[in-house]
Amino acid sequence: MFDVITIGAGVRDVFLISKSFQLIRSDAFASGVGECVSLGDKIEIEEIVHATGGGATNAAVTFARLGLSTSAICRVGDDAAGREIVADLEREGVDASLVVHDQKGATGYSTLLTASTGERTALVYRGVAGAFVAKDIPLKACATRWLYITSLGGNVPLVARLVAYAHECGMHVAWNPGKKEISAGLARMKPLLSNIHAFILNREEAEALTGKKTVNDICKELAVPGNVITVTDGPKGAYAHRNGVTIFSPGTGAKARSQTGAGDAFGSGFVASMIRSEHLKNALATGILNAESVIRKVGAKAGILKRWPTKKQLESMKITTV
Repeated sequence: MFDVITIGAGVRDVFLISKSFQLIRSDAFASGVGECVSLGDKIEIEEIVHATGGGATNAAVTFARLGLSTSAICRVGDDAAGREIVADLEREGVDASLVVHDQKGATGYSTLLTASTGERTALVYRGVAGAFVAKDIPLKACATRWLYITSLGGNVPLVARLVAYAHECGMHVAWNPGKKEISAGLARMKPLLSNIHAFILNREEAEALTGKKTVNDICKELAVPGNVITVTDGPKGAYAHRNGVTIFSPGTGAKARSQTGAGDAFGSGFVASMIRSEHLKNALATGILNAESVIRKVGAKAGILKRWPTKKQLESMKITTV
């Protein structure tokens, strides 16, 4: 039996890092900020980094590096990128026997335009990564203490099936949904929350899902007795809520080289600590420390912690009740 099985995307990432990528504020962009270059110019790239990414594989590496027996389920094509994803998992000690090899499609691929601030724009080709169907997940082979579910391309019915199966088998479930799941709406997601032990969102996702603006209101909308809601708020820090109590920890001010993978690192670090002890303050601190370690390097896996944070590191985090 595994300690944890991760389910979601596995992709090839290529980071293009350039001082020429300019951040310009404008209402013309959905986020209010555009990452821009001059049309028609040749743009100098200072650094290129090739890596593997995707929610399932990023989280799996955190769990494996922290000593948990881990398997990952993702979809890859029969191509060089797919083979590299599998090789990367195996190098990290992650069981890759459940990876789905699609002979008819290509592995997902992201090009990440990374500015000097560490902020980036991702040009995403989903490939086979976002085409999950029920047959891709052999439930009888999923002998594990925890399921860690990331984005399944908006397939909420499949998430519901996984959650129901886990509940029947006495497994714990963590869910870090993607934008397509969020867009399905609260009415479709809320019935699942009674069997979700850790529900992991960033602030933007949480506001979009609930229509609420404050973290307390968000948690009231999503909370289920005994289960945990986490809300990350970028460099400001993160919140965790359980049984009517919300705690907060600010970030440590780590300077970012790349923001890619921070959310996966927080969620998997948080859940790894929950698996170890279920101590909420330590879980919140571990999630933040893992995320801040990741943003210091380029690539979603390069900075993942290789050992548990020390007692001194955990105690240095300024965690308060809010």
